[in-house]
This record gives sequence, C-alpha cells and structure tokens, in this order.
Amino acid sequence: MPIAGIGSRFIALVIDYLIQFAALILLSVLAAVIIPALHFLGRISADWAGGIFLIIFFLFLWGYFALFEAFANGRTPGKRVAKIRVIHRSGRAISFVESLARNLLRFVDFLPSFYVVGVVAMFLSRQNQRLGDMVAGTLVVHDREIDSPHWGELGNRTITAQAFAPSAPMAPPHLRVILSTPALARLSTNDLQVLEGFFARRLDMDMVTRAALAERLASALRAKSGLEIPPDISVETFLEAVAHQLRELSRMN
Repeated sequence: MPIAGIGSRFIALVIDYLIQFAALILLSVLAAVIIPALHFLGRISADWAGGIFLIIFFLFLWGYFALFEAFANGRTPGKRVAKIRVIHRSGRAISFVESLARNLLRFVDFLPSFYVVGVVAMFLSRQNQRLGDMVAGTLVVHDREIDSPHWGELGNRTITAQAFAPSAPMAPPHLRVILSTPALARLSTNDLQVLEGFFARRLDMDMVTRAALAERLASALRAKSGLEIPPDISVETFLEAVAHQLRELSRMN
C-alpha cells in the first residue's frame, strides 16, 4: 500500500472537521432547547442534563478519530472519502490502544496552530508519520484499488481473445497453505510482531542461523496453537502463511 501524502490527509482532515463542526452545532442546539425546558421539572434535572451534554461534547471531540480508526478498519468518514486508512507498520489493523495513543498526541501535532509540528514531523519522516504515528507505530496509507475490466464483464474483446490470454500468475506458496482458524486464534498480535521482526532481518542472517531461528519460531507457534506444518512445505513458508492469515484474522476482527 502506498504511503498517503500530506494532500490526501489534509482533505480527509477537513472533511472530518466539517462533520465534527456540524455535529457540535446540532448538539449545541439540542442543549439550548432541552436544558431550559428541564428547568420546569427541577434544577437537579437541568444540572444532570447539562453534565450529560458536556460529557457527550468531550467524548465526541476526543473519541471521534480514535473510535472510527479502531472500529472502522482505520478509516474515519473523511479518510473513507480520501481513500486512505490507518494501519500498523506491520500491515495489520490498528487496535483501540494504538488508535487512542496516536490521537491523544494530536494536540501536540497541532501546535502552535494548524498542525505545524505534525507537518514538520511528516516532512522529516521517510514514511510521512506525524508524532502520533511515531509513538503508536502506525502509518496512513492509500487503499488498494481494484482495476475494473476495460471491456465490461460480459464476453471477450475478440473471438480468439481467450486462446491468447496470458495465464494467471501462480500465487506465492504461503498463500496456498490453509491453516486452522481456531488454532490461529490462539496466537496474539505479539506473535505476529515477532514473525514480522524475523522476516525483516532474515536476509541479513547466514543460512544456518536463519534456519535455526525459523525452527525455533515454528516450534513455539506449534506448541502454543496446536498447528502442524503441512507436508511438502518449508518451515519459512509455514511461518509466512501463519503471519499472512493472522493479519487477515486481525482485519476481520
């Protein structure tokens, strides 16, 4: 997934702020109507209503980005329009804690005004990360786009098109491995991060060390999950299949 630049992130932010502004105006109008009306029922009722509205204001201001990004697959409404999303650096979906961490630092990125600190941090970062992204270990990326056929779904361009159509590329070996979902569910995001660390460094290892470490990782995962390495599959292909299917499992959750 290509890293999102400042332009697409700015568009998403403007849309989200417009939604927040409209919602806060609506809440203000409701508060201005409901709270005075409750004075007829007693001062305690009006005070309770005022407190509830203040809590709703606070939660909406501070929870808008964190909740959308954690429970809407990394996308706020603005990010959905701009076709970008927040993911963890490992490629998996972000958790609520990670979403909360990146958004609690939003006020620092905003300093001294209009996200000056955040923009400077993005220019200095190779992956366009603001301070909140650096702390939470997250990236903002463009969504994958699925190319639609130029000639529609019906028929071929010519009578002989099928005869000369290129064969579909063969999927990588780890994508052809099917593992037990209940067994995978026993593994955690920490296990996925360990695997990602191994994949990032394995090319720098000599073959003996690499094979020994892969065996140790596979043994630990098998003991924890009950998974078995399918026949005719290498240990590293098994580890790649586990990591790939763990990422898919985290996205679905």
